[in-house]
Amino acid sequence: MKLGLHIPNFTFPSGPSRLAEDLARIAQTAEAAGFDRLSVMDHVWQISFIGPTEDEMLEAYTTLGFLAARTSRVKLLTLVTGVVYRSPGLLAKQVTSLDVLSGGRAMLGIGAAWNEEEATGLGLDFPPTAERFERLEETLQICLQMWSGNEGAYDGDHYHLGRTLNSPQALTPPHPPILIGGSGERKTLLLVAKYAQACNLFPDPDLGHKLDVLRRHCDEVGRDYDEIEKTVLFTYDVGENGRNVGSIIEQLGHLADLGFSVAHGSVADVSSITPLEIIGDRIVPAIAEL
Repeated sequence: MKLGLHIPNFTFPSGPSRLAEDLARIAQTAEAAGFDRLSVMDHVWQISFIGPTEDEMLEAYTTLGFLAARTSRVKLLTLVTGVVYRSPGLLAKQVTSLDVLSGGRAMLGIGAAWNEEEATGLGLDFPPTAERFERLEETLQICLQMWSGNEGAYDGDHYHLGRTLNSPQALTPPHPPILIGGSGERKTLLLVAKYAQACNLFPDPDLGHKLDVLRRHCDEVGRDYDEIEKTVLFTYDVGENGRNVGSIIEQLGHLADLGFSVAHGSVADVSSITPLEIIGDRIVPAIAEL
């Protein structure tokens, strides 16, 4: 079992003037503690179940580039990019650039987008749900074409690219891994089976069922289910002096038994750094063999 650190909140006690310093310290401590990857949200406003809309929110790929310069090992991704927030060709270039400048550590985390309020507020495209999923599939096809070295045109229902040139190419062979976020059984998990190297599921009681659905989709499209990395959202709250460590290890063991290899989530009071150090000292060694 591997751990991923998700940073969804940039409202730290020291304020925006020291935000860069706080982020660098968090990322470097997480890497030293043994986290396998770091992610940020792809939102332009704070989301309601994290904090007030007006709280600080950084643009995702600028932030990942900053984190790339201050780390050396962890994988870097959004959890997850809203597909309609960027044109597919530009998105492929952004992830490629991150991969090249990080020494091959980028992943493409992507989903169909959901936050209409922020999209409307900043004038971002936000078509109906069915169209967003159509655009998601076309975006995945375009990214894969650009990473394949095929410079030909792409002519879809929603996107039309005259030449899919991508230079320099990504360093990660054959391309940065694609992670699709979401648990939708009919569309999202089918797209995982068709295109992705990883999924990210919500920690619902029916996780086992969701994996069964993914397995069926893999059978239908002729995909090896075992080659897809199963990741799940998780919340790390170690408690005062690490009193919750035993419970966290037990929960991670259950997730590993279900078939998940990465538990990816936020850490309570992360800016104080101590919880990250407790995770590195007591949790990472305990779950290494799960």
